[in-house]
Amino acid sequence: MATPVGRPLSQYDLDFSLNNNHDHPAALSRPSTYSAQSGHVAFPEPQLYRSVSQSSTPRSFGAAGSEMRGHRSNRSEAYAHAPGSISRNESTASFASYLSVDDYNDYDSVSGESYDEHAYSYDSHDTPVYNDSVVSLSQDLADVSLESEEGLKRFQSGKLAEADQEWHRLVPEAAREALGNQEVQRQSVIFEIIKSERDYVSDLEAVRDVYIDPLRTANQPIIKTSLLKGFITQVFGNVDQILAHHQLMLAALFARQRDQHPLIQSIADIILDTTLKSTFRATYEVYIKHYPLSEAHHRKELNRNSDYRHFIHSAASDPRIRKRDLVTFLSRPVTRLPRLNLLVEQLHKLTEKEYDHPDLDTLPTISGILKDFIKSTQPGIEAAENKVKFWALCESLVYRKGEIIDLDLYNDNRTLVYAGSTLRKTREDSTFTGWSDLHVALLDHYFLLTREEKRPNGTTKYYMVSRPLPLAYLRLGSFNGATDTRRARQDQCGLLDGLRSRTEILYPFTIYHASNKMNRRYTLYVTSEAIRKKWQAAFLNTLAVYKARAEGNMFFSPQKLSEGFFRMAGPGTNGIMGRLTGGVSNAAPFEAHGRKYIAVSCPSGIYVGRRGREEFRRVLPFGSSYIVAISRLAGKTFNRFVILHEGVLFSYALDILARVAFGEATAEVLDASLQKIAGHDSNTVSFFRVSVVGSRVLLIYAAKKMLQVSLSLHVLEVIDSPEAILSPRRGGPSKHPSSFRRFGEPGYVPKDAHNITTLTKTVGICTTDGIVIVNPTNLANSSAAIVPDFTKQNTDLAMSALKTKVDRARPLGIVPCDSSELLVVYDTLGCYITRHGEPSRKSGYMKWETPAISFAARGEHVLLFSHNFVEVRKKCTGLLVQTLEGAGIRLLYAPPTSVSEPILVAMRGEKANAEGADDKIVELVETSEIASSTASSPMSSAAMWDEWDL
Repeated sequence: MATPVGRPLSQYDLDFSLNNNHDHPAALSRPSTYSAQSGHVAFPEPQLYRSVSQSSTPRSFGAAGSEMRGHRSNRSEAYAHAPGSISRNESTASFASYLSVDDYNDYDSVSGESYDEHAYSYDSHDTPVYNDSVVSLSQDLADVSLESEEGLKRFQSGKLAEADQEWHRLVPEAAREALGNQEVQRQSVIFEIIKSERDYVSDLEAVRDVYIDPLRTANQPIIKTSLLKGFITQVFGNVDQILAHHQLMLAALFARQRDQHPLIQSIADIILDTTLKSTFRATYEVYIKHYPLSEAHHRKELNRNSDYRHFIHSAASDPRIRKRDLVTFLSRPVTRLPRLNLLVEQLHKLTEKEYDHPDLDTLPTISGILKDFIKSTQPGIEAAENKVKFWALCESLVYRKGEIIDLDLYNDNRTLVYAGSTLRKTREDSTFTGWSDLHVALLDHYFLLTREEKRPNGTTKYYMVSRPLPLAYLRLGSFNGATDTRRARQDQCGLLDGLRSRTEILYPFTIYHASNKMNRRYTLYVTSEAIRKKWQAAFLNTLAVYKARAEGNMFFSPQKLSEGFFRMAGPGTNGIMGRLTGGVSNAAPFEAHGRKYIAVSCPSGIYVGRRGREEFRRVLPFGSSYIVAISRLAGKTFNRFVILHEGVLFSYALDILARVAFGEATAEVLDASLQKIAGHDSNTVSFFRVSVVGSRVLLIYAAKKMLQVSLSLHVLEVIDSPEAILSPRRGGPSKHPSSFRRFGEPGYVPKDAHNITTLTKTVGICTTDGIVIVNPTNLANSSAAIVPDFTKQNTDLAMSALKTKVDRARPLGIVPCDSSELLVVYDTLGCYITRHGEPSRKSGYMKWETPAISFAARGEHVLLFSHNFVEVRKKCTGLLVQTLEGAGIRLLYAPPTSVSEPILVAMRGEKANAEGADDKIVELVETSEIASSTASSPMSSAAMWDEWDL
């Protein structure tokens, strides 16, 4: 007896060699395991040699003539009871073996083990009568092993004619008839799996050779050199990694096919080994989830780059491409695993159940792995598809002329949640002419209402019919309103169409803007209740996610300083204050004796307390005053507490104010530090601000005399006094204040001036007609300029439109953006100007979501305060990054220069009843971004779980 030599055998190897038996001239002279004692040749019985991963219970055999316990013969074994049969050798290949990129020939080198051949043969009295068909089958299989070897090589190399690339074309008809129809179909499916794998690998190699490499090595760059690497990554993804995995699997399949053709017992172990690899699945997951974006990048470049378009057209002439589009190749990895799963399922159906073939266990395992993986990638594919739709929407949006809207659309976190067509009533009639068709889109941070317009060139544009509605301001109205009807639009109009009455039922839902409930209230209609419910679910889920994300990503975090001490009158107080202090109108933080304090002005007087404590003491009786603490500015110590009360401007010593608050000094001592500044006699101070201009700290105030048409603007320099002078003098208030010194002659500004904003070397006086820029160090002789400068409005339509808008707005101040631009802040909008005061950015403007009463600048942000909201925007783009909501919001203190000082805000507290309501003081603390650790890649995550990948 001889055994095959020259290569080790795999688990399901089938040696189609026949015994060189002189008694049977049909047999070929080839090595054989034919047993003279048993008188028959045994076909492979894979179930006898399962790997450990398949069965841990060894098979046992009974006495001669009895069946193997738990074993039933399969169709292949039906021919194993005749002389001159085919040999079987055992393999130790394991289903759990791991195929690495470096050892792709493992499938060819799995060693077999010796065994007792007689122990696995059946007794002669169980052998059916020998007949000519078995001899014919054996002879045919032997013949095909010799005659089709060249054809198999040509098939594996891709040189076999397309019509001959089928299993039945490589197997004699007699052999096919002997095997039976089901086994023929099974072998055909196995052949199809190998063939499809060969074609798949060939296509991926073509992508590399025809598209990727030529793009990289083109003499004349098709894609800009700086963008080429990113473009290839975005379009082709990790196709090279997928190709490496399938080249290994194809090599193993080809080796099995060369060993066992034409009757391959199984290829399930090869497929299972591949699909079990976590790196294999992780590689596919990355590609599949990115595929919609890959296609979008390709199509976008195809539309805008003529060189790329010509390159793609030229590549189609390559024989390997066969005039297929690149999108077809890009989609191959997406469809490969579902296609492979279908073939695996078909193979399982064709595997005979009564013979206990090991594929009956292995193939469902493979199918389960593939199904679970394909299902797990669906959310990622949907997300990527939504991203593509989102990009298409973004590139098709048409905004209103002149308005600057930064929606941050190209942020990686942006997503399109839901979009669709809706209707909106335009008139109170029921004809279709009283309705407007809208295309609305719900993003993760905005809701868009647009009008769709298809252009002759095939493109689609979406025109904004209303300003984008931020989710921070979006509120849900009714989603169960009564249905409405409208006449259905007729596609074809005939003579009798006007007499027909066909209507469609519409289902309304309402949303509105929280800060403009009446003017920005939208009732939209959809064509079914299911769509209405889907919109409602989309809104609820998106708003919940947005709120959670906003709370965890605040640019300014509100920290409570006081709640419960300051209370306002309620409906049941009947105007009696009692212990009610009234609402807080102004606050001033300061330091004294190394401690931090806060002074608070309210209708009942001025209170002082330690920051962070709920203990305040009334130290001065001046109610509803405007107060400023000048402690340290520009590196100097001033120790003055300035008060504007009923048109009079005066100051006290800060350190004594703090001591009085805690009973360490008397009120008389505080009164001794009083310094009158302005506002006596007939001169009434309207407002004042403390500004840092250059190295000087200036107190600028506007005053008005009786019958005076304009306001006089005065500038005082705050003096950094020696410690001796800071001590209070006895004998009453000083008639000649030593802490403030007149600086230059006064100037004049319009009587409607209401605020002062500080720039680097100048200040801006806010008036109804604009902001007057003056030099505070030389008011009398400096030339005043009004910004924005609209002198070119007659020749610039955009500038003229901007002037019309700002004429209806109230200026609040100016914020420097960079070295060349400033942001002019109005109560309803903002616009940019150059250093020369002319409107920039094509005279564009930004509208606030709610009218602002005041503002504060901090870092790269500007904060806009209204009664119920605080908008935080990037000052250089207008991007809305945060919204804080409350009731009765007031800006109490915004530091003039220092970014370390707090921004203090008052708002309605949580406790409110008939006796009164709490007024809460909060500090807006600027946050910093947490440096996130590098996210683990799918490859590293997969490696981490390898030990669990059974």
